[in-house]
Amino acid sequence: MNYMNNKREFIYNKRQIGHEYERQAAKFLEDKGYHVLVLNYQNRIGEIDIIAMDGECIVFVEVKYRKSSKYGFPIEAVNYQKQKNIIMVANYFIMMNRITNKQIRFDVISILGNKIQHVQNAFGV
Repeated sequence: MNYMNNKREFIYNKRQIGHEYERQAAKFLEDKGYHVLVLNYQNRIGEIDIIAMDGECIVFVEVKYRKSSKYGFPIEAVNYQKQKNIIMVANYFIMMNRITNKQIRFDVISILGNKIQHVQNAFGV
């Protein structure tokens, strides 16, 4: 029983930490002139951390954080399967919001310790 409580607490803390870094990333984008539309967009397929506008372009942003590079760099966690899932979620968002005639882009914000790296066009359809 104690193990399960600790496990739930660990998952909650990890999720809470993730949300904090997503908020940091959103502020980073806003400081660069982006307009954040949605934080933590979720549907039955999955989730996208940030959906923002960069001028007339809709940007779907995945945020990855690592305390250190001991287990790899944050951007390495955005593998092919993760990219595929993000694209499917983005397509659902576009369809449900009847978005037409807009460019779209997939970016990754990588946070290693306290260093933020923004990779535009990190992957495509």
